[in-house]
Amino acid sequence: MNNAEFRSERIAEAPDFLGAEADGEFRNGLREWLARELPRVAGDLIGTAALHSVEFRRKWEDHLCCAGLSGLGWPRELGGHSLPLGKQAIFHEECARAGAPLAVNMIGHGIVAPTIIAYGSAEQKRRFLPSILDNSQVWCQGYSEPGAGSDLAAIATRAERRGDVYVVNGQKIWTSFANIADQCLLLVRTTLDGAPRKGISVLLADMHLPGVSVRPIRQITGEADFNEVFFDNVEVPADCRLGEENAGWKIAMDAANYERSTYFVPRIVRMQAELEALVRLAAGTRRRGRTAIDDPAIRSAIGELHINLHALRLYADRILEMAEQGVPPGVDGSSVKLLWSESHQRLFELAMEILGPDAALGPQEISAPAQGRWGRDFLWTKAETVLAGTSEIHRNIIAERGLGLPR
Repeated sequence: MNNAEFRSERIAEAPDFLGAEADGEFRNGLREWLARELPRVAGDLIGTAALHSVEFRRKWEDHLCCAGLSGLGWPRELGGHSLPLGKQAIFHEECARAGAPLAVNMIGHGIVAPTIIAYGSAEQKRRFLPSILDNSQVWCQGYSEPGAGSDLAAIATRAERRGDVYVVNGQKIWTSFANIADQCLLLVRTTLDGAPRKGISVLLADMHLPGVSVRPIRQITGEADFNEVFFDNVEVPADCRLGEENAGWKIAMDAANYERSTYFVPRIVRMQAELEALVRLAAGTRRRGRTAIDDPAIRSAIGELHINLHALRLYADRILEMAEQGVPPGVDGSSVKLLWSESHQRLFELAMEILGPDAALGPQEISAPAQGRWGRDFLWTKAETVLAGTSEIHRNIIAERGLGLPR
């Protein structure tokens, strides 16, 4: 497998700041590029798509990839830039600070690609990596099932080897963006013998194969980012198995670690901006003859959020430092996920308290505060203590693995 198979003209024309030696030079170059490019892409979509929509998120992600700003951490021989984790974190941080949206294909770029690089065959790398690099194929992650949410060892979706194919039957649920995905990193059970974790395999499954059906789940926000996925005698080629048969548990755990190293960097930056906006909202909203910021309870709650945000920054720095040393986040990953999701929920709950009756105004109301975004995001945060492992699961992990408490 040689470099020419993956390298493209757009990578050769990537912005100059990618070659910066110093982090400060890299950061400044990226800031200048974002300040120029993000408004231009947003301007092209005004009147056709909301700036928080999947359409805009996909358009911006395509723009990044066309500019050569994908594969930041990939080896150069696979078309990447071999940037260290510190620079990757700066990239995500500055994108969030500029107001750029989170990616739609974050699973493809953040989880699937590094997993294929680590475990894939030469043919699998040649087949799947270029379409992630240029963002022409969106990936989803087929993990959770109706009877196996945070307990992945309990998955029941079966894959039977029949000659050159695996015949897959079962159901996945809460699958983000499955309705627009082209491929799926799919966890399946390939044997019932032995311990549950020993019988799991990973398939790279084409979402357009006969027998795959997707049913969007309408959320309380009115959107449908999550989906049910059904597999009815789906024939996945055996050469699309990633790694060895029945060795999928370790691959799945490593895949989670690839994502966690920089996962919370943009989310913490966005939370900082949201907290600053909350303070402005409290200072500008009058209730019962005084501004909300003058209410001691509101001030105390805002102060607690500032403390939690500072702790999150420290956690994120520690996880990044561990990742640079090749150490998985372990209990720290559970701690930061738990603190972030519950603090983020509390931030928007506080916004609802400040807004009072105005919180009921939706985006369609001209008088709605910030075009109704506070209300929409308040509803969305309700999913954050469920996705990527429930708060209860993460508390158990912290108790058992961190504090040594009995099961």
